[in-house]
Amino acid sequence: MLRQFPNLFFPTFGLCQIKELLKQAKRPRRPIPNMSREQPFFAGPPDDRKLQPRLEDLLQDRAYLAAFRSHLRSEFSEENIEFWLTCEKFRATASRENLSWKARGIYEEFVRPAASKEINVDQRIREEIKKSLDQPNPRCFDEAQKHVYLLMERDSCPRFLQSDAYLSLKQKSRTLWYF
Repeated sequence: MLRQFPNLFFPTFGLCQIKELLKQAKRPRRPIPNMSREQPFFAGPPDDRKLQPRLEDLLQDRAYLAAFRSHLRSEFSEENIEFWLTCEKFRATASRENLSWKARGIYEEFVRPAASKEINVDQRIREEIKKSLDQPNPRCFDEAQKHVYLLMERDSCPRFLQSDAYLSLKQKSRTLWYF
């Protein structure tokens, strides 16, 4: 056995020879990290930079928006996202004539007590919206929209971020990022 592996117990390599081999070995170059404050040091997939995505980010992405909407439907609170999206479209209305009938439609569908898709807002907010219907402006639903947004952000979004639908979408987006 010792004849097959003579250097096993008594190596003939000296310390100087090992140092020489290490000098000759090619080492991979390591990139110098960018320590500027403008860019984050970590350059992984966008989802890994933050611990939790914000609701605002989810609403900007079609796939996440569709999954979030489906999640709200399962929680019987889809009217929140529908109201929020309707308000976004309403704010973009240019014509005064269109503004008036659209505002009344939003009020009847979402704000009026016992509406078909009644949202959860304070009575004070309902009254302010009702008063503004005489002379509606693009911002007449802002307070209600903000209230609904905060409800979704505080209640529905954390549950969505734990749902299988979100985790599956997140995994798919990571996979696509690597290709």
